[in-house]
Amino acid sequence: MASLAMAQPGGAGWTTTIDFVHQQQYNTKSLHGIKRSHNEMRAISPNNHNGAFQDIIPAQEVFKRQRLHAGGKNRIEASRICSVTSGPDILNNEQPSRQISASTPGPSQSPLLLLSHPRYCLPERLVSNFASLGINSIYPWQSSCLLGRGLLNGEKNLVYTAPTGGGKSLVADVLMLKRVIEDPTKKAILVLPYVALVQEKLKWLRKIVDGVEKKSVSFGSQTSTQLPAWRRPHNSSVRVVGFFGGSKARASWSDVDVAVCTIEKANALVNTAIEECTINDLGVVVLDELHMINDDHRGYLMELVASKLLSLERSVQIVGMSATLTNVEVLANWLDAKYYSTKYVPVPIEEYLVYDRSIYPVSTSNAFLKTASQLNSTQPFPVVSPSRMIQISEHNELKNPLTNAVVSLAVETAKAGYGALIFCSGRQGCQSTASLVSEAMPILSDVDEKMLDRRKDVISELRSLPVGLDDTLDKTVMKGVAFHHAGLTVEERDIVAEAYDKGVISVIVATCSLAAGINLPARRVILQGARMGRDLIGPAMLRQMRGRAGRKGKDEIGESYLCCQKADLEEVAQLLEADLPMVESSLTPEKRGIKRALLEVITVRLATHTGAIQEYVPKTLLYHTMDRVLLDTMVSKTLEELIEDGLVTMDNFGSYEATLLSQATVASCLTPEDGIFLHGELRRALRAFVMDGEMHIFYTFTPLYSSQTDINWPIFRREMENLDESGVRVLEFVGVNPGLVNRMANSAKSLPETTPSEIHAARIYRRFYAALQLRDLCNETPIHLVARKFEVPRGFVQTLAQICEGFAAGMIKFCDRMGWGMLKAALEHMIDRLKAGAKADLLDLAKIPFVKSRTARVFWENGYKGLRTMAEAEAKDLVPILLLAQPKKSRLDAGEEAKYHQKLLLKAEIIVGAANRLWERQQQVELEADI
Repeated sequence: MASLAMAQPGGAGWTTTIDFVHQQQYNTKSLHGIKRSHNEMRAISPNNHNGAFQDIIPAQEVFKRQRLHAGGKNRIEASRICSVTSGPDILNNEQPSRQISASTPGPSQSPLLLLSHPRYCLPERLVSNFASLGINSIYPWQSSCLLGRGLLNGEKNLVYTAPTGGGKSLVADVLMLKRVIEDPTKKAILVLPYVALVQEKLKWLRKIVDGVEKKSVSFGSQTSTQLPAWRRPHNSSVRVVGFFGGSKARASWSDVDVAVCTIEKANALVNTAIEECTINDLGVVVLDELHMINDDHRGYLMELVASKLLSLERSVQIVGMSATLTNVEVLANWLDAKYYSTKYVPVPIEEYLVYDRSIYPVSTSNAFLKTASQLNSTQPFPVVSPSRMIQISEHNELKNPLTNAVVSLAVETAKAGYGALIFCSGRQGCQSTASLVSEAMPILSDVDEKMLDRRKDVISELRSLPVGLDDTLDKTVMKGVAFHHAGLTVEERDIVAEAYDKGVISVIVATCSLAAGINLPARRVILQGARMGRDLIGPAMLRQMRGRAGRKGKDEIGESYLCCQKADLEEVAQLLEADLPMVESSLTPEKRGIKRALLEVITVRLATHTGAIQEYVPKTLLYHTMDRVLLDTMVSKTLEELIEDGLVTMDNFGSYEATLLSQATVASCLTPEDGIFLHGELRRALRAFVMDGEMHIFYTFTPLYSSQTDINWPIFRREMENLDESGVRVLEFVGVNPGLVNRMANSAKSLPETTPSEIHAARIYRRFYAALQLRDLCNETPIHLVARKFEVPRGFVQTLAQICEGFAAGMIKFCDRMGWGMLKAALEHMIDRLKAGAKADLLDLAKIPFVKSRTARVFWENGYKGLRTMAEAEAKDLVPILLLAQPKKSRLDAGEEAKYHQKLLLKAEIIVGAANRLWERQQQVELEADI
């Protein structure tokens, strides 16, 4: 591992390669995203006296010129970070690990590190696709793992752990794709915890399998290619489909080779396959982020998927992986799997503690603990000394040492041409920190013009979105800074992430959710404190955040800086010393997962009598971690509760039968508690559904997750007062008391939620409040206006709309299973409007990409009232209409206006092309119907 530290000419002090930036002029071209060779780094080193810095401008003169460029205003300047010329040789402690990493074998030393090696038996096209994406060889640990006995042929299960960035996903990708390609009768499910990860993985896998053909299947003495056309498989290419909340996928199980799913969707797919007796088609299931089993809210679903597959006792290979597993042996024992553990990191990561303007290098958590303890000690002569110091800032905005450190470290990284990732505790902190960092970045006149043009393109892309351009991003992106959190829409986050990946944006400020989300590596990761909200982050989340530092092929090294307040020093030291939490079952009584587990296996008829249930329970992780006597007692008690709740019946022979309510609950992917709640709501609706308005249907379609929505009571009162007569009847019918809403708006208190009845009532109020937002979305109010009206981030509004689609489909299934045909018909009538975010007359237009909600209405008002008129349009004629549909924007100069129009023209061309395809498909369907 090549050290980032270099001795100064006296041999007494140490600096990093980023230090050279302080001696450079600021009008340098950004090299973020471009790998620099060791010779290039030496050529610009401040210790190089061969003329590389003959034209250096003194720092004071540079600052003076910057103020002049800024119009004489006293702009914020990041503090300089200086090396300390005395102190211990701390960085040498990491030298041995660097040497080990540097000597990692390559393909020339071990042919097995080539994916084209015959041992892996991978198709040539698959290998070339990997190579086109930068994967020409694999690491020794990956080779050892893949070549474990019984893994490549799918005979054995596998559990493995490797650090973030260590190449975990590649092992699973190879095992999964090899099984699907070699046996076209088998399918794969890849389970990921977050929608963003599913979307990212979907794009990646589609690139990997592009042009890859499945092997022909043998049917007796013939292969599939020798069979008559009517008996051949419909498609020989590998089909990858995503399943997640709000996804548009309508593919059936038979149309999929690899299903990339969220945990909830994977569980639903497995249930459906078991019920329809097609589970034999499943060949491999990959459980990514296996540590999520610990999650209080969703973890048990991952355990349910695995336990049901184990109960089948069929040849479904289970592959589980995570960067933060400690009890790998226990998990391997549960899954009857081989296990593999490695600590290999392809890019070395240097870790630092930043405290009170001082930077302390820490090679291990023990060293960190020692450093932190001594820093917080009252000893007059601490043993440890910093390697670098951050100068005091003269700016009020940077008086806080922690803030000053974060800004200085980020700006230093960006000036050196690298990417920095800052983690903050919340959305507001992200935006304010991004603004502060951008103000301290070099002025625009010192930035390369080509880079400025690329940043203007990013601004133009953001401006062309239906939600318009965020005010903060408008100011920060031109400085190479952006923020990334759930308050942005999916489209905004994608644009920001892509710009960062390409080096156009140098600094991203994000919430901790990004650490477990999409893959955005950085040369330098900066943690703005160790708290997310009031609580300290956990050891697993900390490792994930710090693990974002460095990426193979992007950086030679990674750096992680944990910036601390004095009050947090000892707790942070303990956090770094803490072991990762053991992965435990979420089927325990306090987490209530066992109730859903038993309900599902009875409903899908995987276990319908006492003996079968006794055989199922040992397939759970809970069986391997809980006292057997207590477990038997808990299972018996849970079965009694299911009977009492009307979800299950039991006959005299000890057999269990799922009721209609149980079938509806499982088909709708609900918990038993949620199924019972919805059953009560819908039964009341059957007696008196309010049909002279839409509010009742919107309330029915509002997902139960919205019960966690924070209510702004004054806004609730305002919206309640504006309801029409039909809406008021719905309000009272579902159980919302207008008097209570008034009292809550006046008192600024929160609803009490201590008793079951109070919790039930609070869920209704929160759900109705979210339904008010859904009503506006379906009535063509743009997302950004709904967000402004309800004072919530627009990303939250978009997420509500997306989740509603999946939930609404679940409600239709619920009604269908219960035999409530009339209510099902009423809900089906509205689901297309829900997807379109528009009224009924716009449903055809809303099928076209980029034509939703308000945009569809503007097209309608300008004469484009159907697919045919859109298909026959000229793209250039649609640009003025798209301009009308855009949110109001500030006036642009001629050049920027032209770029903006060009973006809209490209969008218009996509719209016309999509309208043509949809129109042709519609005509074909009508033609076939006539025949």
